[in-house]
Amino acid sequence: MKPLRAAALTLLLFGAAAGAYLVGRVSAQQALVTPDEINTVEVVQAALPAVVRIDVRLRKEALQPGDDPVEVGSGFFYKRDLIVTNYHVVEDQEAITVTLSNGRQATARIEATDPGIDIALLRVEGVTAPGTLAFGDSARLVPGQKLLVIGTPLRFPNFVSTGIFSVLASARDVPRTDTIAQEVGQYLATTASIQQGNSGGPVLDSRGAVVGVAAANAAPNLAVAGLIGLALPSDLVAQSVDDLEKTGAPQRGTLGATLVDLDTLDPALREFAGLTSAEGALVDEVAAGSAAAVADLRGSLRNAKGQLLAPLGDVIVAVDGQSVRNSFDVIRLVAAKRPGETVTLTLWRDRQQVKVPVTLLKRTVG
Repeated sequence: MKPLRAAALTLLLFGAAAGAYLVGRVSAQQALVTPDEINTVEVVQAALPAVVRIDVRLRKEALQPGDDPVEVGSGFFYKRDLIVTNYHVVEDQEAITVTLSNGRQATARIEATDPGIDIALLRVEGVTAPGTLAFGDSARLVPGQKLLVIGTPLRFPNFVSTGIFSVLASARDVPRTDTIAQEVGQYLATTASIQQGNSGGPVLDSRGAVVGVAAANAAPNLAVAGLIGLALPSDLVAQSVDDLEKTGAPQRGTLGATLVDLDTLDPALREFAGLTSAEGALVDEVAAGSAAAVADLRGSLRNAKGQLLAPLGDVIVAVDGQSVRNSFDVIRLVAAKRPGETVTLTLWRDRQQVKVPVTLLKRTVG
């Protein structure tokens, strides 16, 4: 912290209530009377230059009658020309424009994507970031800790909200209607406001470090605005960003097999296989050369109409001893591992349980 800045903070904390007080570029008409107020203003002013509004012109085939052809989200510079945002913000893009906090605009293109955790990297052209943000340690968050969210909710630019970190919410309890973010194990739940347009924006701690990326909100029903903000933990995002930069693909664990929820099967098929529970995930197709193929997992047969046939393939009922309810559980538990690590799958095969170790392989682009 520079000496002049430290002196200004001292005045704000202890000075007499006379005139306006300057903090960064902000002129407060009344004294900022608490250290928390000062911290909030300082963090926001330091972070704003790195936060951007993202306008995405959607492809015609992605539009329904009456849809707005432009979707708005948020993001932030973590390097001079690279921005982090949500994948769901840009997945149907035809063109992308970013607007800096000072109003300057630039075009951007997708540099890399990680739909498994709903993250995308954008590269901007013609501008250099006026500021960047660094990732913090989301694993060290404690309930009650202050969080700040900056973005473009409901198209209000440079909007700031504050709240606290409340709890880690299991992704099981965060239903999504898309197929994105299936490899997220937990979300940060916060009282800070996260609304439509906040997606991809930074969630900051009181040091100004990015501890989460705004992703969604929770509401009791579709008619009520979401009151609980949900964010991707920064530890997960930072790992993905590092993977994308080094290899172009995320390096979380994957089996390389498609799965079918057991509770969606015809009960007669389950009974024929000797299954007494509807919890588990059926191995459907096994990709050649995948970790599942190397481990000799057995896929399923289908007829010309695509209907499953008996006998069924392997049914995964546990991962590393942890019971699974469906394919989502399998995917997120395996994704918590890294290439080279081994997971032990408990399978229902030939009407009995067997355990099969699967060594996870490196992912490639494409």
